[in-house]
Amino acid sequence: MPEPASPEQALLRRLGERLARTRLDLDLTQAALAREAGVSKSTIERLENGESTQLSNFLRILRALGLVDFLSNLLVEPPPSPIELLKLQGKRRQRASRNDRKPRGSRASKSWTWDDES
Repeated sequence: MPEPASPEQALLRRLGERLARTRLDLDLTQAALAREAGVSKSTIERLENGESTQLSNFLRILRALGLVDFLSNLLVEPPPSPIELLKLQGKRRQRASRNDRKPRGSRASKSWTWDDES
């Protein structure tokens, strides 16, 4: 009984099928795509058959097929986590100061009065 495919092998097979379908939809031969991408025809064949290839070759093929934009989600910076947001905000006052401390500012030297008592 054949050994079951690993998740990576299954993904490579699906990618190869999708790339072959896109190539055919664009009416390109494997040789034409290889020339356009700057890779060998055997690289195209291997990739379409679900075999691994160098990442740089994969990117060249995606560019030649006009599929590079599909990788843009991987390149977007993730938003900061809630903990990072808290650290960025700095420390916020949680309560007023104790009453036995001296008040700050120019108003501290005057005693407070009602406006009609001045």
